[in-house]
Order: sequence, then structure tokens, then C-alpha cells
Amino acid sequence: MNSMLEQVIEPRRHDLGGFEVDRVLPFRARRMVGPFVFFDRMGPHDMQAPVPRGADVRPHPHIGLSTVTYLFEGEMTHRDSTGATQAIRPGALNWMTAGGGIVHSERFDGMRATGGPIDGIQSWVALPHENEEDAPSFEHYDAGVLPRGDEAGVSLRLIAGEAFGLRSPAKTHSPLFYVHVEMQPGARIALPTGHAERAVYVARGQVRCGSTRHDGGRLLVFRAGGAPEVQAVGNARLMLLGGEPVGERFLWWNFVSSSRERIEQAKADWTAGRMRMPPGDDVERIPLPADSRASSSGSDAPSPNPMS
Repeated sequence: MNSMLEQVIEPRRHDLGGFEVDRVLPFRARRMVGPFVFFDRMGPHDMQAPVPRGADVRPHPHIGLSTVTYLFEGEMTHRDSTGATQAIRPGALNWMTAGGGIVHSERFDGMRATGGPIDGIQSWVALPHENEEDAPSFEHYDAGVLPRGDEAGVSLRLIAGEAFGLRSPAKTHSPLFYVHVEMQPGARIALPTGHAERAVYVARGQVRCGSTRHDGGRLLVFRAGGAPEVQAVGNARLMLLGGEPVGERFLWWNFVSSSRERIEQAKADWTAGRMRMPPGDDVERIPLPADSRASSSGSDAPSPNPMS
């Protein structure tokens, strides 16, 4: 089983304006897993009341990707330039497709007065070349409409794509899977087959792969073929992800594209104020960071915003 484990990525701690995240993708030796080009763990944090507006993620732009926001605890309010306003709560899915350009914010409106725990995952899915300039869109799926499965100490929710005989209602643009898994001690789960690239993020607890234990926060990347299996050492929470590659992508700040020139255009558009702001949330915005060339590894690009 260990022979199928290709890479173990340790989290890197990033302080993004007072809100810390653990980042596993992009990584200098691993840019993507399938179409997943970015993966941040936001939390767990205990937000003290009243939650300051400085903790909010102000309006900022994206191109060439879909943002996938999924919470284990807490609540956030999403607003974007399509006019969407949506509270994000545990187990629900926010799937925002930037396409040719979108602007959005993530704020703690629902927790402002009370505070409380916040914990979740922000991931980005790179769009196929033919969809990079699609019209922006936003979709929300409550926890109750996402497919569930329970068997032998394993409870799972299919967030997006297809896996384990289930299909998510979320609209995706390329073959992928994204699954939230809760495991009891000793339970086992095999990764979905039929995908070129697959990984397991250990969100809580420990898992055993072969004879080796892996702690929470690690991303385990597996080779193609077969059905690699992980076993929970105690109670464990996992995120399974992967799919088919979409080709090389350049990353700079919140922009993802197959073209460096397109990223330069997006930078100019944001600086010149040519990107539409979210209705009702257009007073402030995050300015463009200091200039740098777009990176295919993401290693020299300005750090993206958390929960963006």
C-alpha cells in the first residue's frame, strides 16, 4: 500500500492579515492534484465577540477558476458581483465560478455579535481552457441536498463530482471528486478509482497508510491506478480530492490562467476599476499587491486571500 503513496505534503502556516491558514496547495514540488490548484485550511479558530470587520475578507477579484468553500464550523456571508448574497454554514457548498472575472467578499456577518469557532476548507478548481472565459456564476447547495453515504464506521458527504456511486448536483467543468469523510477508530476507506490524480487531506486525527501514521494537516498524494486505502487510527476527518489534470496553470494572487498575458490583463482591469463590485459591498476592496510575474508553481506569487 505504501508503494502507492507518491508524496506527503506538510502544511505551511500563513498569516493573512491576522487570520492564519494552513496551505498545502500549491506546493513547490506539487502544483496541482487533478484540477485542484489551491487548498487552504482556515482554522480551527475561536473568533472572539464582537468579530472585528478587519477579520473579513474584503472584495477582491478572480479569473479562470471556481472557488469551493466548505465549512466544518462557523458561518460566513458570501457576496459577489453576480448579485449573489449567501450565508455559508457547515456541510453546505458554495461553488463560485469566476470564468472571465468575478469580484466577491467573505464576511463574518452571522458571527459578528456572538463570535464562536470557525473551521473549513477553501479550495480552487482550475477551469479547462475552453471555460476560462465563461460568464461568472454562483451556486449554493445546502448540506441536505449533497449525497451521503454510511458504511462500516465511515460517514461521507460527496461535495462535488462523482465517487462511491454517488453524484453531486454541483456543476463542474471537468472530471473530479471532492468528499468529506468522518471515520471511527479502525475504519478504512479506499480512494475512488478511475481518476488520474488523487489525494487525501487529513483534517483531524491520524490515519495509517500501510505501516506509516500520518498526522492531521498533511496531504497524502497517491499514484495512479489501484485503490489505495487509509485507516483511521482514532476518530478522523478526511477530505478526498482529485480528478483529471487540466494542463499547466499560472497563479498570481487570486488569478489563475493558462496565459501569463491574461493575468496581466486582469491585474490592469482590477487596478483601473474595470471589474464590477458586489452590489451593496462596493465601498472597500483589497488593492492589487506589489507586482511580480505570474508563477506556474505559485511559489513566488503573492499569497492568495484566505476563504477567497
